[in-house]
Amino acid sequence: MATERLTSILSHLNPSKSGLSSLTQKNPDDIVITLAIRTPLAKGFKGGLKDTQFDYILYSLLKTVVDKSRLDPQLVEDICLGNVGDAKAAYNIRAASLAAGFPNTTAASSVNRFCSSGLKAVQDIANQIITGSIDVGLAIGAESMSEGGDRLNRPFHPEILKNQEAADCMQPMGQTSENVGKDFDITREAQDRFAAESYRRAEVAQKAGWFDDEIVPITTQVKDPKTGEMREVTLTKDEGPRYGTTFESLQKIRPAFTQYGDRSTGGNSTAAVLLMKRSRAQQLNQPILAKFCGATVTGVAPRIMGIGPSLAIPKLLGKFHLSKDDVDIFEINEAFASMAVYCLNVLGLDHAKVNPRGGAIALGHPLGATGARQIVTGLSELRRTGKKVLVTSMCIGTGQGMASVIIRED
Repeated sequence: MATERLTSILSHLNPSKSGLSSLTQKNPDDIVITLAIRTPLAKGFKGGLKDTQFDYILYSLLKTVVDKSRLDPQLVEDICLGNVGDAKAAYNIRAASLAAGFPNTTAASSVNRFCSSGLKAVQDIANQIITGSIDVGLAIGAESMSEGGDRLNRPFHPEILKNQEAADCMQPMGQTSENVGKDFDITREAQDRFAAESYRRAEVAQKAGWFDDEIVPITTQVKDPKTGEMREVTLTKDEGPRYGTTFESLQKIRPAFTQYGDRSTGGNSTAAVLLMKRSRAQQLNQPILAKFCGATVTGVAPRIMGIGPSLAIPKLLGKFHLSKDDVDIFEINEAFASMAVYCLNVLGLDHAKVNPRGGAIALGHPLGATGARQIVTGLSELRRTGKKVLVTSMCIGTGQGMASVIIRED
């Protein structure tokens, strides 16, 4: 069974016929991205957004979208927010959009598929445009880890818990990470080396200013922990990168989840993607940054949810008749080093192509924001390097994986 599964994965990664030429063709009905921006990634509970309400974080980005897009807000027919931890997300996105300048004729909703929520918001808006339900839509991925959380407040019903995989959906994410490490023999050393490289890349990228064109500032109030006084701050850079982090320094850190094993070691943000058909973008004189080709989703065993990208990526490439060599950049969420190392190894990816600016280990992983943030970061890196093809992917709580393919044009 394992051999057949691996053979299937490899066949998707290396299809007999490349579809890259068809994806790079330009057609009036293509779904295109005309704006892709994000706020800085701030540390949860102690960073620059620790005292900022989630609705204000949304409002601030939406205001910036209106300003930077130079698009009449009345043309935006729907806004979809991907979010995990806020039960009032639908209220917040509707109120924030109205306050930011969108008219009451612009609808708003929220969607939750855990760590892929931001990408699902993009996919949902794109699908509405494809079917003709709307012409212009805005996808948001956002999370305040300081305010929300994704843990269950009670166990499932006893009848549901009789099914082992259903019961496994209750496993904490840290435990699923250790399961991946144990089941697939991902050593502590391999994970620490991967993590150190993530930090190194993020440090290089931040010092070189590579993130600057994707980040928009957010001005807010932060409470001084010593005096309790509120002071105004403007955040312009990600707070996660720790300069000088090395493999040797990571080896000294005790495991984060000792009750589950020894393989785990040691945000708040929002991102926006504006979508419409190519023909509509040309009519409105909007810049066409990229073509959103599509996305797909798959399920995996809940107890090893981290391996999701190892199945979602081959499925995506197979659907679009691409090989892994056609892809210039892979943005894969680093929910934990164990899953990142596993996916890199099983898929046989060139590490230089994966998270070239570092990933969530160094930058942070605000759950609902990641799916949209990866698109923003990936497109920025494609522009910097003059490359074309981006694949984004992430593991998803309860055992799923999602992936998308995007072609840069600007």
